[in-house]
Amino acid sequence: MKNATVQEAKAYLLELIESVLEGEDVVISREGKPLLRLVRYEAELEPRTLGAWEGRVWIADDFDDESEEINAMFYGK
Repeated sequence: MKNATVQEAKAYLLELIESVLEGEDVVISREGKPLLRLVRYEAELEPRTLGAWEGRVWIADDFDDESEEINAMFYGK
């Protein structure tokens, strides 16, 4: 694992990115305290399944009906 200060990260960002792409994690610190860790992005391999929330979520029939009272508050009518 490689460590860098915020100033070093600003100056050597491309080199730090190359290190991450080669498999090394990079910790960026400020005043000796770790702030964040740069790691290689790994895309999800499994596609999402349509309808996975079916039966778990309920939406009211009037969900997208407008309220005159609320419209008056937003639009000043």
